[in-house]
Amino acid sequence: MQDDVPETADVKAEAGFWVFGYGSLMWNPGFEAAEQGLARLEGYHRSFCMASIVYRGTPEDPGLVLALDRLMGAVCTGVAYRVAPQNGPGVLKYLRDRELVSSAYREVIEEVILDDGRRFPTLCYVMDTAHSQYRGGLGADAQAQIIARAVGPAGTNREYLVNTVTALRQLGLEDPPLFALADAVRRMV
Repeated sequence: MQDDVPETADVKAEAGFWVFGYGSLMWNPGFEAAEQGLARLEGYHRSFCMASIVYRGTPEDPGLVLALDRLMGAVCTGVAYRVAPQNGPGVLKYLRDRELVSSAYREVIEEVILDDGRRFPTLCYVMDTAHSQYRGGLGADAQAQIIARAVGPAGTNREYLVNTVTALRQLGLEDPPLFALADAVRRMV
């Protein structure tokens, strides 16, 4: 896939849709949800595997942001939001403008399972592992060093990590590797 061509899903926005939040969408969705609930997505894990050149870093000094990285047997917990039909087209445009800004995410539809057992096809933003911004395989120490220093137009990379960890804890969700990463970054600053 070329770096400048975002992959989009066939979303019928005018019918309403679900979207999965696992990072900043959990603490800053930026749209009104008709319904929301804790949810899990199987086959992916939350990972600081995307170089941030727009929001939490710059092209000259990239930060790291979360992406869904495919991993067999993994489960990512987060929040699923239902977008009402009357808001669908506007929210979809907003999400695409926000999430596909550098074309490093692929927009896909995956089944997400809500805590109450309901299952829905859900819009998810997953890492394009062929994209030049992919940083899969970075160790926790390398991630912590980048996150501790990186700054972009949306603020510090550290703030992004802290906001995500805070949201997970407020929701009662566990992510031990992310919590350990936050502790490591805290010790560096």
